[in-house]
Amino acid sequence: MKLYFIKTPKFVQRLFPKRTWVFPYNENKVYLTFDDGPIPQVTSWVLDLLKKNNSKATFFCIGDNINKHPDVYKRLISEGHSIGNHTYHHLNGWKTKTETYIQNIIKNEKQLNSELLFRPPFGKLTAKQSKILQKKGYKIIMWDVLSADFDTNISNEKCLENVIKNIKPGSIVVFHDSLKSEEKLRYVLPKVLDFIADNNWKCVKI
Repeated sequence: MKLYFIKTPKFVQRLFPKRTWVFPYNENKVYLTFDDGPIPQVTSWVLDLLKKNNSKATFFCIGDNINKHPDVYKRLISEGHSIGNHTYHHLNGWKTKTETYIQNIIKNEKQLNSELLFRPPFGKLTAKQSKILQKKGYKIIMWDVLSADFDTNISNEKCLENVIKNIKPGSIVVFHDSLKSEEKLRYVLPKVLDFIADNNWKCVKI
C-alpha cells in the first residue's frame, strides 16, 4: 500500500505554511532536487547529465556521505549547484529525540559550504524540531512533486509518469541520488530534462 502523495495536496501545504513547498507559478522555472547523496556511482552521473543540459539543481546531502566522498561534494560546489542539509545520518525526525536530531543537523552544517537549506529525511520532523531550525535561520524545503524513485514496487515508466503528469512552473521535484533509486533515476531523469526543455522551462537551483 502506497503511503505517500505524488502531488502534495494543498491542504498539507496550508498545514505547514512556513515550509517551502513550491515557488511562484508565473516564472518558467522548475526546481529539481536530489536527496541522500553524494555518492560517486550516482551523483557523478547526475552532474554529467545536468551539465550536458545546462541545468542547475539542489542537492540535500547526508553528512556521512560527504565525509566518505569529499571529491564528489567538491564537484557539486564547483559546478554551481545549491547544497542543503539532510542530517548527518539520515535521521527520521519522528523517531529521534529533538536534541539528538538538531545536533545531527549541526554536525552536518559544520562541513557544508551552503545556505541554511534543510530537507527532513522521509519528510518527517516534529513541530518542535521545525521551530528550532527556523529560529536558527533554516529554510525548510519540502516539495510538491515526488518522483517515488525510491519505491521498488513501481515501474520505471510509472516513476516517469509521476513527474511528467505533475510538474509545472514553480514545482519542487524530489529525486534521490542513491543506489536504491539508481535504476529509476537513470531511466527518468534524461526524459524529464527533455520534457523541461520542450516546454521552454528553465531548471534552476533553490
